[in-house]
Amino acid sequence: MAADERKRHEMTNRKMFFTMLWGAVFRRRSRAVMAVIASLVGAATLFCLASVCIAVPQQMNEEMRAYGANLIVTPSDATSKSKGIDNATISDVTALVTAEHSAKSAAYRYESVRINSAPYTLAGINPKAVRALNRHWNVTGDWPSEGNVMVGRDVADALGVHIGSRITIGYRASDNADGSQTSDSDESDTQHGSQGSQTTENGRISSDIMNNEGTEFRVAGIVDTGGNEDSIVYATTADVAKLAGSKRGADVVEYSVNAMGDDLNAIVTSLNANPNTGVKAQTVTKITSSDTRIITMLQTLFWIVSLVVLVLTLVGVGTTISSIVSQRRNEIGLRKALGAPSQAIGTEFYVESAIYGLIGGLFGTAIGYALARVLCVTVFERAIGFNWPLGLASLVLSMLIAVIASIPPVRRATRIDPAIVLREE
Repeated sequence: MAADERKRHEMTNRKMFFTMLWGAVFRRRSRAVMAVIASLVGAATLFCLASVCIAVPQQMNEEMRAYGANLIVTPSDATSKSKGIDNATISDVTALVTAEHSAKSAAYRYESVRINSAPYTLAGINPKAVRALNRHWNVTGDWPSEGNVMVGRDVADALGVHIGSRITIGYRASDNADGSQTSDSDESDTQHGSQGSQTTENGRISSDIMNNEGTEFRVAGIVDTGGNEDSIVYATTADVAKLAGSKRGADVVEYSVNAMGDDLNAIVTSLNANPNTGVKAQTVTKITSSDTRIITMLQTLFWIVSLVVLVLTLVGVGTTISSIVSQRRNEIGLRKALGAPSQAIGTEFYVESAIYGLIGGLFGTAIGYALARVLCVTVFERAIGFNWPLGLASLVLSMLIAVIASIPPVRRATRIDPAIVLREE
């Protein structure tokens, strides 16, 4: 019997608790709406900022990849430099780079050549790969093709050429005295006649630098980047092989890796620690530092704004709960006079605050997601998906903030002296 009576008593108390809670929320709808709005604004702002802060670095990294490589690979020693990086090594390195991250790559073979007796650098490239890697290059005309070259703006100005002009490119082993040429270079020298010949005058070796023999190419395009690329002549890898010999590999392989920070450094470390590749990897400082600086600034701004929003949300919810407590002061005093424990009164207010936070968090998260989508579409022209873990965290944080904000007014409510309240009545 005692157990049944205690059970009925607990059920009565639970029913009374929910009845009081229901009445507290819906009898004071204006105050409840204010508390919900305060939580809603905080949840919407924080979810929007967090969504953008999580999604934007990845999207910014992808956008930055349009401005060139963030990782370059070169031969590791002098012997490797003389031979370049062969296709098999490039395939192995590319497999290591793309093991966990997507990447674009382009290989460059550099040779010293002469045009109108003046020295220039000729780069052998795969036009499709270089074009995909360097979308920021401003190219007037066409990219290199068989028998056609693309010249940098500085080269075009120095030579006085334009699209459609003809230039003669001469290759001499003596101009590439670093040993980079192979036995095929001798064959190339034979093809180009006396352009690599040397004569002796007064016991000294001198080259006929005024020799303009070589292979004629058509200028198909002019590239203008404002950088070192403007002083280079670009031809297809096949044309450079015909001109200078086919046995040398690439001097540089550039990668635009969809990674940044520690992930990118880990790739560099892995490549440099592998002795079988025979290459040296390093990051492109101007690209990686820009990535890091912009993302750091964005995250710093996020934390500052988030802190301000949290404080404002705490103040808004706390003020609303304080107003509700003040309105219910007489009710609290009467309940305490009838024997209601302070713990039960405090629990009721905390649950009421949590409900305000939950409702505000639900609507605020939805609004924040809509705002985040608008920002990403407007700024980055890309939509973002809903982050469910972040959404759950937003709800929990909204409820937690509401409960924390209600602690001071609730503590004051539980200290109300019923005798004083009833005397005032």
